[in-house]
Amino acid sequence: MSNRNIVKLFKLRKGNLDYRVKRDYIRNGIATIPCRISGYRDVISVYSVEGCESLNPAFVEYILSAAEIAPPEYPLVLNIVGDCLTQEEKETIENAIKDDSAYNLGVVEEEEKRRRRIFYGMFFGLLISGVLLWLVKALIDDIPELFFILFWFMGDNLCDYIFLTGRDLRRERILAGKLASIKVVFSESYKEPEYTESDVNKLYSEIERDVKESIQDI
Repeated sequence: MSNRNIVKLFKLRKGNLDYRVKRDYIRNGIATIPCRISGYRDVISVYSVEGCESLNPAFVEYILSAAEIAPPEYPLVLNIVGDCLTQEEKETIENAIKDDSAYNLGVVEEEEKRRRRIFYGMFFGLLISGVLLWLVKALIDDIPELFFILFWFMGDNLCDYIFLTGRDLRRERILAGKLASIKVVFSESYKEPEYTESDVNKLYSEIERDVKESIQDI
């Protein structure tokens, strides 16, 4: 058996995420997700009924995994490739993607609000427990252990939100916002995307318009 330290070599090996992202997704400031389909049900769940369509979970997982790779500053274009769709099916798919993405964004927003309420509760709880701890310490020498537990519990949860949970939620919020703003195009065959400056400006303007409309609807 070889005495080479192959495990050490595996640990030393470096990846190249930037190359993959730029090669496969980014063109002129836009991230394109190509998605080849063989039929309508590749996108729309077989359990959907007409008028209440929802997306195929496998399709959603593919889009989500691709969207997570693209850096947050790039808007998304979903290129659905296939010559198997009618115009009505294309409209249904586009509406289902828009509706599902908007719903998922709403779920993330609600979780963000809930976590923010917890953050403020922990923040003021930490202040109050700190003041109580200081007052009790000034009055008696033997401080009840409950005050220390309460103080460290508040502090621990506050730090967790600031450095861990809060960061993850912010990333999820941006991703959900990107997916809610995704532009869907249909192609009969795949071609490497080429975006002119006019295309980029048009996409940015459409996203800005959609964002303003979503704010006004609240």
